[in-house]
Amino acid sequence: MNRPDRLHSITAEQYQELQRRAQAAASHAYAPYSRFYVGAAVLYSTPDASVHIADGCNVENASFRLTTCAEQAAIASAVCQNGPTIHILAVVIVNRDNRPCQPCGACLQTILEFGKPDTVLVFPSEGDEPTVSTLAKILPAAFLLDL
Repeated sequence: MNRPDRLHSITAEQYQELQRRAQAAASHAYAPYSRFYVGAAVLYSTPDASVHIADGCNVENASFRLTTCAEQAAIASAVCQNGPTIHILAVVIVNRDNRPCQPCGACLQTILEFGKPDTVLVFPSEGDEPTVSTLAKILPAAFLLDL
């Protein structure tokens, strides 16, 4: 798959690596109930301006509420590796069947917790090309807590 044209905020090399890492993560997913194997890769920066990638996969549970989404796993990994001051720049989501899917509401809210409204999201959609969007477009009524 080629890099979508609208990813001006990340390089072609970063996109290719995010795509590769998300696909590898999907191959490790634990999805015995839905058989829907999802991988996600998160491009993020740290306060020292270095850029990193973390990945994750979905991990299902017989008690579905306890299932972990791939995006949540990737974000938790990023925080574990570099602490809570990470800043998410982009998230790429894939699944082994290349079926249309986008982040759920809980994942979108978590991406916002560590990102900004202009954070880039890429996920499978109908047709050959993925959907490329921003967090603001997908989650226009985000929950924000002013402290």
